[in-house]
Amino acid sequence: QVQLAESGGGLVQAGGSLRLSCAASGRTFSTYAMGWFRQAVGKEREFVAVINWSGGYTYYADSVKGRFTISRDNKNTVYLQMNSLKPEDTAVYYCATNTRVDSLLSGTGNYWGQGTQVTVSS
Repeated sequence: QVQLAESGGGLVQAGGSLRLSCAASGRTFSTYAMGWFRQAVGKEREFVAVINWSGGYTYYADSVKGRFTISRDNKNTVYLQMNSLKPEDTAVYYCATNTRVDSLLSGTGNYWGQGTQVTVSS
């Protein structure tokens, strides 16, 4: 059974940092692109960042560019380092995976995690 499990969320003050992790299990995702999305209360889910299978390509939403960094290990874990956090970053963060980067960019994931809450206080 394929599972994506996010961790690392929490409460942090504005300007602080958090590192999210997403561990995939049930199959090998070394050839899959992986991405992060978020959904704030009352808003639609939005794209945050994506990384290709090798880690050689990354892409970010304009709202997080320069503050967030996506990375992955050589197995089944993807990370999201979030620095200079702002109250508007408050959301549930989800990881997802797809064989194609462009599919993730359009919000289509083969598999999704359950999400981890990130709350940034002002």
